[in-house]
Amino acid sequence: MSLPMRGFAVEEFRSRTARAQVLMQDAQLSALLLTTEPEVRYYTGYLTRFWESPTRPWYLVIPPAGDPIAVVPSIGAHLMGQTWVQDIRTWQAPDYQDDGVGLLLDALKEVTPSDGQIGVADQMESHLRMPLADFRTLEDGLGARRIVSDAQITQRLRLVKSDAEVSKIKTATTIANRAFDRVPEIALVGKPLATIFRDFQRLCLEEGADWVPYLAGGAAQGGYGDVISPATDSPLKHGDVLMLDTGLVWDGYFCDFDRNYSLGEPSREVANAHATLIEATQAAFDEARPGTLISDLFHKMNTLVNPGENGSDAGRLGHGLGMQLTEWPSIIPQDQTVLEAGMVLTLEPGIAMPDGKIMVHEEDILITPEGAEFLSSPQPSDIRILS
Repeated sequence: MSLPMRGFAVEEFRSRTARAQVLMQDAQLSALLLTTEPEVRYYTGYLTRFWESPTRPWYLVIPPAGDPIAVVPSIGAHLMGQTWVQDIRTWQAPDYQDDGVGLLLDALKEVTPSDGQIGVADQMESHLRMPLADFRTLEDGLGARRIVSDAQITQRLRLVKSDAEVSKIKTATTIANRAFDRVPEIALVGKPLATIFRDFQRLCLEEGADWVPYLAGGAAQGGYGDVISPATDSPLKHGDVLMLDTGLVWDGYFCDFDRNYSLGEPSREVANAHATLIEATQAAFDEARPGTLISDLFHKMNTLVNPGENGSDAGRLGHGLGMQLTEWPSIIPQDQTVLEAGMVLTLEPGIAMPDGKIMVHEEDILITPEGAEFLSSPQPSDIRILS
């Protein structure tokens, strides 16, 4: 498979910014203030692992017209200079007296009227990545200007992916598909689960992943206890169900899906549960098309995996996917989001097993004008068997 271009054409970022500015006008916002990695990267293409350090804050201002303004520590100036952003204002961080707040104030005052409203993400799945004390200093320094909700502008824009974004997610899923196909090389009876986790990450890297930020799973007789625990040194046993769930990254975009394996012939309960999970996933896939509600996908899956209202406690049966492992929306009965072409989702039904165990299956799909398309390779009803 030929790999897509890394990064994006400048026009992709200009289009994102222009669409945000139209929505800003509708919401009567004079600027957007962005502080988190996916927000900053969405409008700039600024991709770095340096966000892992909590020491330095990073800011981006979207003005009512024109290009974004980056207010970043000087250590990031060279990399930001390789993006399309030209207005880059820096300070030597960390600065215990003024860690970029003065520069940020100047930028916001420059592009907003004295009574302007500045939008900051404030709803579910958002956070403010700056010290609270600095945020209060910022508010005090803005005078009559007010920091208000961003009206979910960036969240709404990120909901529908461009063709270039989809190609990156497809690349990530293809890499993970190949790694999952190689699990028989590493998953053997007697081998510690922690070693399998390390080996699976190696397989993902060998197959082309840039990095593997997320790997979870479990292994036990008749299912597993949860889907988020770190691996233990417990060795695999004959009759175990092994599940691996990965979110690997290619050029800043995630895949997120899992695979179940039986160590030897599965029990009837395990075989039936896996078949039901595949049936539920397919039912939601068949329903997924433009105009369908997210809640409809939940009900299609839940009717099959949870007919007696005694299913898993995961809370949702899938979610959005893209620059982050999980994105808006959540596949829950209360979510009335209307599906649109270009949305990328995971379908993740779970089923309760005896003795408090569970099993979960997950696939990644793209909503197209004609319906849905699997990005991960859809699995057959029969669980994979490891000898």
